[in-house]
Amino acid sequence: MTAGDTARRALVIETLATTARLHAALADGPAVEAIARAGDTLVQVLAAGGQVLAFGNGGSAADAQHFVAELVGRFERTRRGFPAVALTTDPSIVTAVANDFGFEAVFARQVEALGRAGDLAVGITTSGNSPNVVRGLEAAKARGLRTIALTGNDGGAAGRLAEVHVNVPAAVTARVQEAHMTVLHLLCAFVDREVEG
Repeated sequence: MTAGDTARRALVIETLATTARLHAALADGPAVEAIARAGDTLVQVLAAGGQVLAFGNGGSAADAQHFVAELVGRFERTRRGFPAVALTTDPSIVTAVANDFGFEAVFARQVEALGRAGDLAVGITTSGNSPNVVRGLEAAKARGLRTIALTGNDGGAAGRLAEVHVNVPAAVTARVQEAHMTVLHLLCAFVDREVEG
């Protein structure tokens, strides 16, 4: 085994161990109640005929799209599709709004256009402070949408703003994103089990 092989194996072991420790800490802390509340909120919105608007930047944009795909398509069981939109997927809208109003408005403007009272906005930000995610959540609250924030670090402005705050108290973006995906899959599992369809 070469030195490179040894270093790679050490990185694999350390990363998997760190991820496992973070998930174990979440399972033994306030995140359990927050995730259950987020699931209850999502189930209520979908059962009442509301839609989900999900958004984030970079990897969190991909997480929003993944989450929406599970709701519209399927997660673990075949059931009806649920109305959900990732506000990151239309480059014409994103670039037009960014050009005309600034990048901080790209989610808020779409929430204003698409959101209705009783819908759900899911803002995902590993820092907790992404200005466009915060503004999207502000616009959602102003229009009477329910709000969930998935954050990292200490939760930041997004965590303080949202009705339901699921915080992953870690600073490494990749580890936070891994935990966020577990949370989003749990939300999909609640939908599979609890929403008729």
